[in-house]
Amino acid sequence: MKKYLFSTISILGIVTLLLSACGSQSATPVPAATSVPLSEVIAEGKIRPALASNLSFQAGGIVEEVSVKTGDTVKQGDVLVRLADAGAAEAQVVMAKNAYDLLLRNAKGDQAMLWQVYLDAQKARGKVEKKWEDLNLDDIKDRIDNANNEIDDRKLELKKKQENFDKYKDLSEEDSKRKNAEDDLETAQENLNESMRKLESIERERDEVRAALDSALGVEAEAKYQYEITQNGPNADQLALAKANLDAAQDGLDGYVLTAPFDGVIADVNVTVGEQVGPETRAVSVADFRLWIVETTDLTELEVVKISEGEPVSMTVDALPDIKLDGLVSDISGSSVLQGGDVIYTVRVRVDKIDPRVRWGMTVEATFLLPKK
Repeated sequence: MKKYLFSTISILGIVTLLLSACGSQSATPVPAATSVPLSEVIAEGKIRPALASNLSFQAGGIVEEVSVKTGDTVKQGDVLVRLADAGAAEAQVVMAKNAYDLLLRNAKGDQAMLWQVYLDAQKARGKVEKKWEDLNLDDIKDRIDNANNEIDDRKLELKKKQENFDKYKDLSEEDSKRKNAEDDLETAQENLNESMRKLESIERERDEVRAALDSALGVEAEAKYQYEITQNGPNADQLALAKANLDAAQDGLDGYVLTAPFDGVIADVNVTVGEQVGPETRAVSVADFRLWIVETTDLTELEVVKISEGEPVSMTVDALPDIKLDGLVSDISGSSVLQGGDVIYTVRVRVDKIDPRVRWGMTVEATFLLPKK
């Protein structure tokens, strides 16, 4: 269907010129031309469901199963058609999803476990902290000072005994003076060793508790850190990798299984079981027939500027001339195409009500009712 747009003034001008050219010749009656009011713009378009999709496989293969027929109602995610190689791809998706879900489940279990570890660390730190608080550090310091003084005395005594032994060390080992001096030296060394062990024992009373407290504080701090980082979920890198693997597996499956992209009705099934298909084959068409739109195909740049969103549109269907449709301009494309030397823009019209006889792709004449100026 071609589109005609003339103004009454233009038609009259042409008629006047023709009459003038005839001069003195006898006037020939001119048939009256039907003009389109200046307040209208007429365009041709195609009608289609507002939500519709022609589905094709991303990979090639043999059709193994066709689960739907034309007219069936489907829900988003329903399997429509499967290829023979879908089984391996589905197994990959299951494995990837299990790995991803396991990571999420483990994260929750780890969080609970780490919370318990943190509580236990708090209790352990509290017990050791109580021991440290119960220590009489002043008494320990006094005892350490006394032990150090005793060690100094023992060292002085050992020095004297060493000097006395040096006097007799060259004598025979059987000499009584040498033996007595050697015995005294050994006793002085044992006394010094005992005093040093006593000092170490006193210091351990303090240092062991202090070390235990420092260790408990460190364990508690690490337990708190490990618990807090689980508040943001599982390890981000691990989760991202698992999600990427799942997405990749799903993309692989999409190449062998077609599913409904939305709730709708099967408009056409173009494949059969056993058929070889590829990405170029339109396998299934699915649409939501509750809402329809018309897309114009021949509005020029001179006409589209006269149209605004929200304006009313009256439409007729070429194949069904008795059907009249009404609608509103929903949107106007921001880009254009070059067609036969004209710059063409697409205008979309939302159809208010649809006759059940109207089919996807039928040609429509749309009359845009422009506001009078």
